[in-house]
Amino acid sequence: MLPRLIGSVRLRSACEHDYRELKDGLGLDHSEGRTWHHHVTLAAVAQAICTQLRRTPKAPAEA
Repeated sequence: MLPRLIGSVRLRSACEHDYRELKDGLGLDHSEGRTWHHHVTLAAVAQAICTQLRRTPKAPAEA
């Protein structure tokens, strides 16, 4: 039961982080001139790209 609870807490934390990034960093709450669906789609794609870049290991720097 404890591992399941820990997994739920981690999932909630990840969801809150993603929502905060969408809202504050990618402008989810700034829909100006576009339809709402168009704006949400663009923000979600931008967030997916940011997540992919964050998870991609960095190449070692050349000396």
